[in-house]
Amino acid sequence: MTTSAAGQPLIPQPPATVAALRHAISQIAPAALPAFTRELDQAADQSRQGSDLAPLQRFIAQWAVYVHIQRRPDLAADFRHWEQTAASGDAAQTRQAASEIGRILDEAHAAIGIPAR
Repeated sequence: MTTSAAGQPLIPQPPATVAALRHAISQIAPAALPAFTRELDQAADQSRQGSDLAPLQRFIAQWAVYVHIQRRPDLAADFRHWEQTAASGDAAQTRQAASEIGRILDEAHAAIGIPAR
């Protein structure tokens, strides 16, 4: 992974296209490429079967948000911290973690111009 100055994105936010997102992931989170490919195949199959673009649109939105978070190491570290906290089993910590994860996801959706859940 490329390093950046504190708080600075590793790469610019790419356009929300399959090719641009794949390229971004190969730069900032290459270990996620198999999941990206698997989920793309699933979304394409669902879209074909239902003659509906919604599964592909959800796929692109999900991965655009992922890239938005992962391209900022500080934000990615916060997100991982809250995911781990949510798995701790403590009810109060889990509630706080869920709130923080939701906040990060809402901010990512807003930053890239995709309506939140």
